[in-house]
Amino acid sequence: MSIDANKNRTLIGVIGDEDTVTGMLLAGVGQVTSEPGKEKNFLVVEPRTSDDQIEEVFDQYTEKRDDIAILLINQHIAERIRFKVDTFTRAFPAILEIPSKDHPYDPEKDSVLRRVRRLFGE
Repeated sequence: MSIDANKNRTLIGVIGDEDTVTGMLLAGVGQVTSEPGKEKNFLVVEPRTSDDQIEEVFDQYTEKRDDIAILLINQHIAERIRFKVDTFTRAFPAILEIPSKDHPYDPEKDSVLRRVRRLFGE
């Protein structure tokens, strides 16, 4: 993949609970357009949101969209689609697991940290 292929990656995507997404939107991360397939760059995960819906949005943000450079996902939500998060190996978008107000960060569950530990033989 060339540098030119990644020049359009200017957005941060968010998959998170209501408080996390609201905070990110207030910080200016949100993008809403009428372009098909790129309507918005965030998903508010509620208790009734199915794992299939989360997987579908994760796939859309990581495989189909060429404008997302970083995907922030609450760690407790990443646990619901752990297989997808752990098997994602491309450089872009970078997947970062973040804590939420009600669920603290657990470094043992973070897929990026686990990969780094494997690299260093820990």
